[in-house]
Amino acid sequence: MNATQTRPFAVITGASSGIGYELAKVFAENGFDLLINAEDDLSAVQRDVANEEVEVETVQADLSNPKGVEKLYARIQKAGRPVDAIALNAGIGAGGDFARDTDFAQELELIDLNIRSTVHLSKLVLPDMVRRGEGRILLTSSIASTMPGTFQAVYNASKSFVQSFALGIRLELKGTGVMVTSLMPGPTETEFFERAHMEDTRVGSSEKDDPAEVARQGFDALMKGKERVVAGSLANRLMAYGGRFVPDRAKAEAHRLMAEPRSSRN
Repeated sequence: MNATQTRPFAVITGASSGIGYELAKVFAENGFDLLINAEDDLSAVQRDVANEEVEVETVQADLSNPKGVEKLYARIQKAGRPVDAIALNAGIGAGGDFARDTDFAQELELIDLNIRSTVHLSKLVLPDMVRRGEGRILLTSSIASTMPGTFQAVYNASKSFVQSFALGIRLELKGTGVMVTSLMPGPTETEFFERAHMEDTRVGSSEKDDPAEVARQGFDALMKGKERVVAGSLANRLMAYGGRFVPDRAKAEAHRLMAEPRSSRN
């Protein structure tokens, strides 16, 4: 039996940068062979993540398109190996006034990537895990899932879906040997805010969490079979858990203070 048949195998989406890139690194450090995905070229990431002990393969595919999801799954099948873990991390944001500022096409892309691709890939991969009686799936949610997203309305709603989906299928899979964990980061030092056009906001310009720490916490929670992990700073945990006792209207106003573009206040 060769080494690749004995090493665990993981799939990471959204691995070109940020939390996904760091997840790829931590999985590799823990002896997982990898299939990493992003819509961007991953040659540099492959070189960074690979080491003498693991193999790293790439698949460039846009998961906001169903054909991209099918392309990734075809590569998973071609590997001919059981998926021991999959991190569904690909996602984008969109900030601004929904009725007057934001781009509708970008918001539909957000829904396709954050929600539809998560459901699509889960539907393809989970049945194989259930048949084997083992497997782990890490879904990147957000503390944004716990509050109405004033000036980030579609993004927060998408993460609320992911969070609810993760908890729902986790309970459905009880007793199957398949574990589902949701990773709930707060503001993290990635390209997210630039891509979401949120640099002109309080949260966009504030100090953020280290994506390597967030990824490590997500990996550890997944390996321990935890239901969820609120990653990053203590402030994130206070916001996520303390927010249970705060009315939604108050949380929506607090979110407005963080996410409203400064230019709109002039």
